[in-house]
Amino acid sequence: MISLFRKFEEEGVLGINRRVGEYILPYNPREYYPLVDDKWKTAELARQFHVPMPHHYGVVDAFGGIRNVRELIQNRPGFVVKPANGGMGNGILVIARESEGRNGSINYHKVDDKTISEKELYHHISGILSGLYSLDGNSDSCVLQERLECHSFFREISFRGIPDIRVIVFLGYPVMAMLRLPTMESGGRANLHQGALGVGVELRTGTLTHSVCNDKIIHLHPDTKQTLSGRVIPHWETILEMASRCYDMSGLGYLGVDIVLDEMRGPLLLEMNARPGLGIQIANRMGLRDRLQLVERIRNSADGPKDRVHRMFQEL
Repeated sequence: MISLFRKFEEEGVLGINRRVGEYILPYNPREYYPLVDDKWKTAELARQFHVPMPHHYGVVDAFGGIRNVRELIQNRPGFVVKPANGGMGNGILVIARESEGRNGSINYHKVDDKTISEKELYHHISGILSGLYSLDGNSDSCVLQERLECHSFFREISFRGIPDIRVIVFLGYPVMAMLRLPTMESGGRANLHQGALGVGVELRTGTLTHSVCNDKIIHLHPDTKQTLSGRVIPHWETILEMASRCYDMSGLGYLGVDIVLDEMRGPLLLEMNARPGLGIQIANRMGLRDRLQLVERIRNSADGPKDRVHRMFQEL
């Protein structure tokens, strides 16, 4: 066991305790957490900083507001329901389309082809408001958001849903990235805890490298049977610049930035995370610690998102 820990140390693997003690606590002021934990506040902040996000149709913050949901989502080409303070993809409901049911009621068709009634949708929103999915267990708000159109790059390598790109940003410098691809097991969601695929990304070029699913190295997507390594994510430099800008926007020194690629609108900020997980190291077969220490040495050598991204490229 001691030799295993020593091996992790030698390879620069960042553990949970060091992540918290050396990076989250020193660099992430607690007063800024609500800006990233609450998705509605994140959207307002992104608007101020001109960072593109999926369109927000509205927010329901009280049980009486559920009566307004139909008006907010009427005639929308699909939509997403999510807890404002949720985490790990819990409570997110993706609706692909609606159809007319009996007696003037509405049926909603999810991306996994399952159908729920209007009553079931409202019941789900009630669960969100009661705090069923919130990070702290307190009452929550429900965000109604645009459903995006998956970028053509992902169509043959992803199972339904919308993939996202997680970038770890430290002091404004992108240090590591991975692509998260939905699977049948994950129900079309890009969440590793639910069985999505994590794919390492070469930071300078956006080239896909190693793939992992349920902590096991794999070579093909389990559902599409497509090879993933060697493909290059489009708009890569724009994605990294957007992630870098989130440092200036949030005030957090160590954060995870999740970005999606829409077919029409390109890169969009999905959300930010003040406590990003460490699975990105498995997907990249590389520890975070060396790159974080590198940033601490060069932190004052670049000014602004574009310069920070290029400075990081020079160091890799």
